[in-house]
Amino acid sequence: MKYKNLTIIGTSHIAKQSLEDVKSFVEKESPDILALELDKKRYFALTHDVKRRVRIADIKRIGLKGFLFNVVGAWIEKKLGKMVGVKPGAEMITAISLAKKHKLRLALIDQDIELTLKRISKELTLRERLNFIVDILKGVFFGKTELKKLGIKQIDLTKVPPKTLIKKLTGMMKKRYPGLYLVLVEERNRVMASNLKQLIERFPAKKILAIVGAGHEEELMDMVKSPYPQITYSFKIRNVYKQ
Repeated sequence: MKYKNLTIIGTSHIAKQSLEDVKSFVEKESPDILALELDKKRYFALTHDVKRRVRIADIKRIGLKGFLFNVVGAWIEKKLGKMVGVKPGAEMITAISLAKKHKLRLALIDQDIELTLKRISKELTLRERLNFIVDILKGVFFGKTELKKLGIKQIDLTKVPPKTLIKKLTGMMKKRYPGLYLVLVEERNRVMASNLKQLIERFPAKKILAIVGAGHEEELMDMVKSPYPQITYSFKIRNVYKQ
C-alpha cells in the first residue's frame, strides 16, 4: 500500500513469504528508510538474541495479566514458528540486516512493549481471560474447529494471510477479545501512524518502507492518510550500519 513517499507492506512474523517480500522490495525499490514495527527493547532483544527470564520485578512493573499474556503469546508464536521452520520476527531481522548492507536508516515506530503490556493488564477482562483459557484447551490456536466456523478451510503458515482472511480473524478477535484488540491493534496503530506521519513530514524526499504485521496494514494506512491530528510520540532514527 502506497501513500506519498510511504509504502507499507504487511507481514506474518513466522512466514517464509515475509522474508522474501522484504528482501524483494528492498532490493528492487531501494528505500531510504525502513520503519519497523519494533520498539527499542524488542529491537535489542532481536539483535542480541536475548533470552527472557522470569523476574518478580517484571511482573510488578507490567502487571500479572500482561506478563502472562506475553509469556503465553511468545510460547504460541515459537511453537508455530517451529512448525514452519522460521524464527518469530525473522522478517524484522532480515530488514535490519538489509539496512546494514545497503546503509539505510531505521525507524522504530512501535509503542514501548512495557507500556503495551501494562495496558493489557488494565484492559484484559475476566471474560477475555476465560475465553483465552477455553480457546487454548479447545485447540483454537492449532486446530481447525473455529476456522471452519469462519468459513476457512486451512491457514498456510508459510505465507502472509490474504486480506479477506485477516479481516475475518481480526473481526473474531475484536468480538471475542475487545480489550486485547484495543491495546494490541487500535492503540498501537495510532502510535505507529503518528510516527509515520512524522517521518513523511521530516523526510519528504526520502522513500520510506514500513514493515508491520499484516493485521495492522490497512487500518494503519487509513490513519496515516487521515487529516485529523494524531498524538505525538517520540522515536529515533537509527543509522544501524554505524553500530
